[in-house]
Amino acid sequence: MSVKDILVHINVSKHCPARVETAAQLAKAFDARLTALYTSAVGDVPFFMMEEVGAKVEPTMRAWWLQMRDKVKAGFDRAMSKAGTAAEWIEVDDRDGSVVSHHARYADLVIVGQIDQDELLPRPEYAIPERVALESGAPTLVVPHAGTPAAVGRKILIAWNGSAQSARAVRDAFPFLARAERVTVLTINPDAHQSKFGPPGSRIAAHLSNHGIMADVRELTVAESAIGDTILAQAADSDSDLIVMGAYGHPRAYEVVLGGATRTLFRQMTVPILMSH
Repeated sequence: MSVKDILVHINVSKHCPARVETAAQLAKAFDARLTALYTSAVGDVPFFMMEEVGAKVEPTMRAWWLQMRDKVKAGFDRAMSKAGTAAEWIEVDDRDGSVVSHHARYADLVIVGQIDQDELLPRPEYAIPERVALESGAPTLVVPHAGTPAAVGRKILIAWNGSAQSARAVRDAFPFLARAERVTVLTINPDAHQSKFGPPGSRIAAHLSNHGIMADVRELTVAESAIGDTILAQAADSDSDLIVMGAYGHPRAYEVVLGGATRTLFRQMTVPILMSH
């Protein structure tokens, strides 16, 4: 699959410019169409305040959102002009964090940002990265709020365990893998994933080889609770600028429930992660 349609989530986060830079870089590399989806929560007044002060507060909030929208869009337009990338701008009022997932279904790749827990954002924004990874059905590139590399995808670490989610992530990552300078397959606790078909790491490396992608294989045994930290440590040791892995978890009544390793990476990521579910 080629990457020809990229969607990037835009919001008022102070970390958004780095996400835009990554999106522009990838749009240019893949010669892809870039769509910016700006979300706001206009009128997002807490329910316990709505009856008493909502009528007074909402017009002020709306004016503030429009002012911030204009500021963010001006920054986005400058970034696109500098990168020489054509882009479309869409804006939506997202009250529950589900709108980005819907739009992502019409893209080859969606780019979202890791949530900075120390940053004050509208309530729906905090659910967006996890919901997109688990609900959109699209390859999701999560950009960390700190430590983003100058380029994405030169040195790739694949966190492989032989699962359906891992297989989908690798297939979704082929446009990146085909361009990479180095690919490393990391299999943690390989004995747990061993089958009559052979070691999972070696098998996926052989599959990649059939596509002209050479990969080194690393196998490690660690405690189950340390898997997420081990993936991050191995990414740092191998100087990787992209991690490819399956996203584990499920949305439940608008609450995102993540698996242990996925939860750790969402909270502590240091490089961009391409996830598929």
